[in-house]
Amino acid sequence: MRAVITATGSYLPRRVVSNEALIAQYHLDSNDEWIRTRSGIVQRYIAAEGEATSHLATEAARAAMARAGVFADGIDGVVVGTSTPDTTMPSVATKVQAALGIKHGAALDVMAACTGFIAALATAHGLIQTGMCKRILVIGAETMTRILDFTDRGTCILFGDGAGAVILEAMPEEKANGRGILATTLEADGSFGPLLGTNGGTSSTQTAGAMFMQGQEVFRHGVEKMASTTREAVGKAGLELSEVDWLVAHQANGRMIASIARQLKLDESRCIVTVDKHANTSAASIPLALDVAVKDGRIKPGNIVAMPALGAGLTWGCCVVKW
Repeated sequence: MRAVITATGSYLPRRVVSNEALIAQYHLDSNDEWIRTRSGIVQRYIAAEGEATSHLATEAARAAMARAGVFADGIDGVVVGTSTPDTTMPSVATKVQAALGIKHGAALDVMAACTGFIAALATAHGLIQTGMCKRILVIGAETMTRILDFTDRGTCILFGDGAGAVILEAMPEEKANGRGILATTLEADGSFGPLLGTNGGTSSTQTAGAMFMQGQEVFRHGVEKMASTTREAVGKAGLELSEVDWLVAHQANGRMIASIARQLKLDESRCIVTVDKHANTSAASIPLALDVAVKDGRIKPGNIVAMPALGAGLTWGCCVVKW
C-alpha cells in the first residue's frame, strides 16, 4: 500500500503587508532594499483579529478536499503541523475536524516548528502504512505574527501567516504506479535549542512568549542540515540527486534556498520559491509552496519532489515524493 498525495490546497489571510508598510507601522530601523537583499521577502500575509490558526487550517483543508472531490465522510485522519495552536488544548486538528464535520478517525497536532509539515506528513504516512487510516488531511498552519516581537527587526520582518494542506491517500501499489512517498528523514538535536525559539510557554511563563533567533547560526545550520537530509532522503528513495525535478524547501530565506541548491548541485530553476510573497510561514511554508507549484503547472504527475525543512529544536528532515 502506497501513501499518495492526491490533492493540495492553501489559504492566506486577506491582509497583505509590504515591507514598507511593516516598517512604517512598527517604526523599524530598516528599509525595503535591506529586507529584500537579506531575505528575498517582499510582503507577507497577516491574520485578521479573531482569525486563529484553526481557521486558516480549515480553509486550506476545504480547498484540498474540493480539488480532490472528497467529502467529510471520506476523511479518517487529520494531522496538523503547527507551533501556534489556538489553545494549548484541544488541538488544532480536532477543531479542523469539527469545522469540517468529520465525525470519526484520528486527529492530532505535531509540533516540530518549521519542520512541522514534514513531521506531520511522516506521521500520516505511518498511520496509512499501519492500516489505521486510509485518507488523511495533512496540514501545515501558522499564525506566526502572534509570537513576534515587533521591536526586533531581525525576526519580525521574516514571518507571515498562512496554511497549506494535502490529502494523503492509501493506494494499492498497482494503482499508484510508483507514485507516493518514497522516503522520509527526521532528525533533531536539542543542544541547539538556544539558537531559535520563544521566551515563553505554558508551563514556564503561562504565555506563548515572543520569538528569538540567532540568525547567522540558524542560516548556517539551515543550509548544512537541509542539504544533508535531502541527500539522505533521496538516497533512501533509491534515487540520485540529478533525478529530483523540484526542490520545495522550507521557505525561510531566499538566499538559504539558493545556497541549498548549490550544495546539492541543483539548478536554482528547479527550486520552488514563494518566500518573496508569503515570507516565512514556518510549518505552512512547504504546503503553501506545493500548492502554488501544482496550480501553476510546474509540478506534474511523475515528478520527483524533495521537501527539506529545518526548525527550532533544532529539528530537520526531508520527504521525497513521486507526484
